[in-house]
Amino acid sequence: MNNQNAFHHIKSPLLAVVIILMCSFESQGQDPVFTQFYANPLYLNPAMAGSNLCPRFALNYRNQWPSLSGSFITQSFSYDQKFRAINGGIGIIAMHDQAGQNTIQTSSLGLVYSYHLKVNRNFTLMFGGQANFVMKFLDWNKLTFGDMIDPRRGFIYQTGDVPRGGRKGFLDISAGMVGFTKNFYFGFAAHHLNTPNESMIIGNSPLPMRFTAHAGADIPLGKKSVYGNKVSISPNILFRYQQGFMEMNLGTYIKYDMFTFGSWFRNRDAFILLFGLQFNQFKLGYSYDVTVSRLTNQSGGSHEISLGMTLKCKDKKINFRTISCPSF
Repeated sequence: MNNQNAFHHIKSPLLAVVIILMCSFESQGQDPVFTQFYANPLYLNPAMAGSNLCPRFALNYRNQWPSLSGSFITQSFSYDQKFRAINGGIGIIAMHDQAGQNTIQTSSLGLVYSYHLKVNRNFTLMFGGQANFVMKFLDWNKLTFGDMIDPRRGFIYQTGDVPRGGRKGFLDISAGMVGFTKNFYFGFAAHHLNTPNESMIIGNSPLPMRFTAHAGADIPLGKKSVYGNKVSISPNILFRYQQGFMEMNLGTYIKYDMFTFGSWFRNRDAFILLFGLQFNQFKLGYSYDVTVSRLTNQSGGSHEISLGMTLKCKDKKINFRTISCPSF
């Protein structure tokens, strides 16, 4: 699943929020995740900052299960580029996630730095770190409780529970590494290294660490065209683990000139179809998650759109090969 918060299994968003808050003072949340992994490189792995050399902007929008009552919407914006003076890349990433008809909202702003090490002529390593300031908001007035229900007339009473919620801010630290050659790449990232307490009520709710491993290859086929290799195929694998939840993604991209077609399978959850268009400095991607779990596709699946722009570099003397990972 792509937004992995526990309440995304439940059809009623308000009931789900109540369960999260009340079932345990030691409850632990999980993260929203995008399907177009490489269209949001800084969110995937902080080591990706500056991997494209030139200034790069990315805008991502995801709407999960829109047919259910209260959709789950995640948006992000990022910028990064390589700076020769520091032998690495700098990036900024902002994200906003809303769930249960805006009952819970999470916003974050992060600064990313990666160090680029050219091991030899054919192999490069990048090491990245990220510091995020996260703000969570809970609208207590949108929650409903059992003592508000009249057996005949429904929700007509005021709850006797003490109002809580409000806003909670905390610092979140992440790190990662990426290695690549001309046609092969791999990476590992660890998010929430400091396991910050994100509880907005009584008790402790540490955000569990999220571990991501990813690898892939870019295999050119045919002669080159104005857009690079006329045809190329890119098999990929991505594995994610967070607090007992394991997710395996297997997929392949096929690129033909300015067009990219992709398909992924996420274990026990969804089959993903992707289409991307890249021309000059701009790219546009759309993906749809076909739900194959017990929830079925009556949820409306998940829609994701990505927009990207890469500016031209003024400095053409940077002796550094760009990573050949997919654009979406």
